[in-house]
Amino acid sequence: MADDPKAHGVATRLSHAGRAGTHVHGFVNPAVHRGSTVLFPNVAARKEGAKHRFEQFMTYGTQGGPTHYAFEDVIAEIEGGTRCLVVGTGLAAVAVPLLAYLKAGDHCLMPDNAYGPARNLCEGLLKGFGIATTYYDPTVDEGAMAALIQPNTKVVYTESPGSHTFEVQDIPAIARAAHARGAKVLMDNTWGIHHFMPFQHGVDVSIQALTKYVGGHSDILLGSVTVNDEADWQVVRAAGSQLGQFASPDDVWLALRGVRTMLVRLKRQEASGIEVAKWLETQPQVLRVLHPALPSHPQHEIFKRDFTGACSLFGLVLQPHYTPEDAARFIDSLQLFGIGASWGGFESLAIPTTGHITRTAGTGDFGGPMVRIHIGLEEPADLIADLTQGLAKLG
Repeated sequence: MADDPKAHGVATRLSHAGRAGTHVHGFVNPAVHRGSTVLFPNVAARKEGAKHRFEQFMTYGTQGGPTHYAFEDVIAEIEGGTRCLVVGTGLAAVAVPLLAYLKAGDHCLMPDNAYGPARNLCEGLLKGFGIATTYYDPTVDEGAMAALIQPNTKVVYTESPGSHTFEVQDIPAIARAAHARGAKVLMDNTWGIHHFMPFQHGVDVSIQALTKYVGGHSDILLGSVTVNDEADWQVVRAAGSQLGQFASPDDVWLALRGVRTMLVRLKRQEASGIEVAKWLETQPQVLRVLHPALPSHPQHEIFKRDFTGACSLFGLVLQPHYTPEDAARFIDSLQLFGIGASWGGFESLAIPTTGHITRTAGTGDFGGPMVRIHIGLEEPADLIADLTQGLAKLG
């Protein structure tokens, strides 16, 4: 094997990162370390440890422990960053960097297709703190983004693709405009996982809901905040500490186990998702399919340029003569698709999105009622058969 671990393929790095090594005596997987109190041999050692509280297992359980550190190393590997903070939920991973970089009087730019709870945070706590948010068309180009940036804009938030309507953003162009005016670029990279390398495209802080594909089994809640710069690390890590953000070591251990098989699961789900999406495009009841990997997607060329693959979450738009009630009837008829808000697990899901998303920048008209589909590990032929009978009920 090559001497430089970065020279290895992603599958190899996901198998080996966060482990003691191969030529060691002991179990393959790191143990679960639970604890609150950290003991020191003397007062001087405790005082010295306080100087390095973000660096190692030195002060208190809320700063993490060996299980956390091993897992954070793996997530940093996935995204090509240097430092990672694991937190209790995906929404916590959104909140920590926003609160780290924004203060009263500041301005934030948020894409109009952003994850609903992120939007709620802007309209709730951030507005209450005196932080203003402007929502922008996610397909904005560099010039239009530059025009949106105000003197007090400190954060340009991105989510690509959007997890409900799947617009792909031109992240390098947005980052150039933001950095020219001194703003930080935050990105929700949950859909991209390892297919999009945020720090190679100008992102300062990458956010993921590890609840999804990393966990993979719909039984944990976790989020991550990853950076590639020491100054950003100090800002983000301090905010996480001040907010008391902490992830259960048991959930972290489950995610550490789940991530070892993520690439295999993701490849299967990617292929199945594209197969089902292509089939849906041929169905008369369907107006369009919102999947960035399909040539029909409006930002497919940006997707091909910036992403190395896709996950298995996408949307479909029914023909305009159907109603939201028809979409609900279609979903209710499905036998192999659960009706649930998450995604990235082994199970297929379907939910209506029309009427469940907020848009204020004029980007919400897709021509018909929308359904979001997540493809799990079932046989694609079985899922297609289920969708066939469901669409047939629409007439």
